[in-house]
Amino acid sequence: RQLSQEEGISEGTLHNWRAQARGKGQLLPDADAGPEGWSSRDKFAAVLETAALNEADLAEYCRKRGLYPMQIGSWRVACEQANDWDRASTARLSHATREEKKRVKDLERELARKEKALAEAAALLILRKKAWAIWGDGEDA
Repeated sequence: RQLSQEEGISEGTLHNWRAQARGKGQLLPDADAGPEGWSSRDKFAAVLETAALNEADLAEYCRKRGLYPMQIGSWRVACEQANDWDRASTARLSHATREEKKRVKDLERELARKEKALAEAAALLILRKKAWAIWGDGEDA
C-alpha cells in the first residue's frame, strides 16, 4: 500500500508483479508477514541463497529482509533434516517388527508348551479310564 502510494502504481498491478516474480522462483515474502508468514518454499529459497554467504553478507541479507541469522540457521537445519523422517521411520518400524517377531515367537513357544501339557493330561485321563475299565476302582482289592 505504501509503495503503491509512493510510486503511484495501483495495488493490483503490484500484486500481479509479485505473483509473476514468485512464479519465476524469486524470493518475495509478504512485506507485512514476519518470518513466520514465509512459505516453506520461500524459506528453502532463502536457505539456498544464503548457503555460500559469509557472516557479513548473511547479516546484510538478513537486515534487508527483516530476518535474523539464527532463523536462517534453523531453516537450514530443517531443510537438512527434511528427509531424515524416512530413515527414522524405517528404524522405528524395523525395531517394532523385531519386537513383534520376538513376541510371536515367545507366544508360539508358550502355546506349544501348553499343548504338550494338555496332550499329556489327556493321555493320563485316557490311561486312568482304561485302568479302571480293566481293574476296577481299586476299592475291591
